[in-house]
Amino acid sequence: MTFTQPDNIARGLSPPSPGQTLVIGLGNDYRQDDGVGLYVARKLRDLNLPQATVREAGGDAAALLELWKPQTPAILVDAVFSWSAPGTIFRFEAHGGPLPEKFLSQASSHGWGLAEAIELARTLKQLPSPLIVYGIEGRSFEVGLGLSRVVKRAAKQVLARVVQELGNLGGAG
Repeated sequence: MTFTQPDNIARGLSPPSPGQTLVIGLGNDYRQDDGVGLYVARKLRDLNLPQATVREAGGDAAALLELWKPQTPAILVDAVFSWSAPGTIFRFEAHGGPLPEKFLSQASSHGWGLAEAIELARTLKQLPSPLIVYGIEGRSFEVGLGLSRVVKRAAKQVLARVVQELGNLGGAG
């Protein structure tokens, strides 16, 4: 079995076709609940929905900027740590304004945080619109494989919500 870092997977892929929404799962499979965005992306990819282009990324700001385009709707899914109950689901419309303060400058196994990458893209006028961000509060970010039960349950709920969002964004061709 070969393991590839998600940001290497992200580079060099074609952009979404017109009418498609870019869905990006962020995370690190080797940090337990931090892999929840990747889990959701893989489950969504298995559905083979024509209105979605699904990508995985480790959360590197440069890789995210390569993936998204201002004219392409995008949905991001990532683990968060905000001192909320594990499994709590957050939804933000990041194109409308910055993420809440408690999500800024959080320690991230991805390096620079997602919130900072979004604000950089906003400054550079490279922010997708709409840009919907789902955050799932993690229980454990320790080294190891697999999601905690509570985070896996939340991931399944987010997957259903992302499928609904795809229909609402009008990309159902």
